[in-house]
Amino acid sequence: MSWPWIVLLALAAALVVAAEWKRLGALIGADARRRREREKRKASLRLVRTDDEEFVASVERDLANLPTIEERESGRRRDGP
Repeated sequence: MSWPWIVLLALAAALVVAAEWKRLGALIGADARRRREREKRKASLRLVRTDDEEFVASVERDLANLPTIEERESGRRRDGP
């Protein structure tokens, strides 16, 4: 092979790399590394089940302690017509 063919082959390879750069970056770039690390962390998570009655009681208790619109308005005076 003569040197012009080698140059053309190198230019063709460079053109393919340039055209596929975005896809290659997604596979081997920094974003891909972060995505793989996140997938590893997510794989190690586990679901912790608790007693549903305790949860329901906790939510009901929290809702009962929330202020409501009626409570805030009952302390105000109306100065309108």
